[in-house]
Amino acid sequence: MAIPVIVLLVSSGIEITRFLLLNQKIERASATMADLVSQSENLSESALDNLFAAAGYVVAPYDIASDGRIVVSSLGGGEGPATVLWQRAFGAASGVSAIGTEGGPASLPAGFILRASEAAIVAEVFFDYRPAFFDRVFEPSMLHATAIHRPRFGALASLAP
Repeated sequence: MAIPVIVLLVSSGIEITRFLLLNQKIERASATMADLVSQSENLSESALDNLFAAAGYVVAPYDIASDGRIVVSSLGGGEGPATVLWQRAFGAASGVSAIGTEGGPASLPAGFILRASEAAIVAEVFFDYRPAFFDRVFEPSMLHATAIHRPRFGALASLAP
């Protein structure tokens, strides 16, 4: 009689631990990605592809390429609202940037101000969470983490080919 209760407790404990670990990993991936991009003096498309590949190791054993999405945006301040200067994405999940689209106005978090001639790098990580157990108790959901860093050595207003 106790075996079903024990199985339920163990499997729900595993699911909660898995959910928390995945949340920590995507938060770490967004912070790491924003930090690595912001450290670059000049950034090329191939260097950014290498950083995307490295982010896969941060979220391992989860597969960011098939179940997740990383969106990196470079923002520039000017007269009026901040602008998304460039934006690149990696991964097959359906996460859409909350910051905006390339060339358009940036939707900044409350309290974050980007003045004229200032820049920011935003890394967003999305992950399509599907429970391993109890898919009727734990809902599948899109997990999301965002990190914002200021570039250290320049504006990173463009990507080299």
